[in-house]
Amino acid sequence: MFELKNLVVLAFFIIPTIHYSQHTDQINSNRPGETMSAYAVGKSVIQLESGFYGIQEKHSVGNWEANGYGLDLTLRWGLFLERLELIADLQYQYETFNPTIIYPDRSALKQTVFGAKYLIYDPFKNYEKKINVYSWKANHSFNWHQLKPAISIFAGTNLTFPDNPYAFYNQPSFSPKIMLITQNHLGDGSWVFITNIISDYIGTDYPSYNYVLTLTKGFNDHWSGFIENQGIKSDFYSDAIVRGGVAFLINNNMQIDASISNSLKHTPSILYGGIGFSWRYDSNYKKIRMNIDSGNSAKKANKRAKKTKKS
Repeated sequence: MFELKNLVVLAFFIIPTIHYSQHTDQINSNRPGETMSAYAVGKSVIQLESGFYGIQEKHSVGNWEANGYGLDLTLRWGLFLERLELIADLQYQYETFNPTIIYPDRSALKQTVFGAKYLIYDPFKNYEKKINVYSWKANHSFNWHQLKPAISIFAGTNLTFPDNPYAFYNQPSFSPKIMLITQNHLGDGSWVFITNIISDYIGTDYPSYNYVLTLTKGFNDHWSGFIENQGIKSDFYSDAIVRGGVAFLINNNMQIDASISNSLKHTPSILYGGIGFSWRYDSNYKKIRMNIDSGNSAKKANKRAKKTKKS
């Protein structure tokens, strides 16, 4: 499971294009998808994203099935810089197998990841869409600027405890994980497309190479929905998974969500669904609501003032 907790909610649909700040008026949770957004939560902001899910697995060749549940917990902390975010991503899972004689029950932290994300490029910085007061067509034509994605990188480590039943044989206690993240705001801004390219368990016997693609749509001020495709390639475990779900914004700092996921293969097939909750604490945040074109705007204002005096 990816750290890219990946649903981007309504807040990302309305990120202001005239601010330097990564902080948004509404919470920008990654739930309930698996992608990680390119933008940080904002300096001094703490965000908690958690969920509960049920899981069902069936192996058509091994002739076994398993049922269980899990808990997700992601802690995001904006520290030092607007562009920087520290992340702790934990997942606990419990499963019972049938037949139990061959496959014993298992429970443990399936994932423990600690790392940091940094925004390298923000296409909205120093950009202001120009309005043509003489042409409706020009104002409503395709905006090629939206094809420029925000770009971030994530670097962290997997922490594996001894005798973890979810770990592969001889898995080291620490192994690196890196990620390239891109994010586009499309159309009127209500569409968001996020890509995560991931290299996981680097330097181990079973390195993993993954991608996650998420397309999110904001329906109104409270509701948003998403579809997602995830691919996992490793000698230890490979899969292709599709997801879908919705999120509801309760207020500026809280949202709830629900999702369902299904694998495309049958060795094993995996079906799971869950519900989640995200909460943000931003009382210590100092707003940085600066016009990114403030210098140019001041110059233009001075020019207009001079022209007015001359006339």
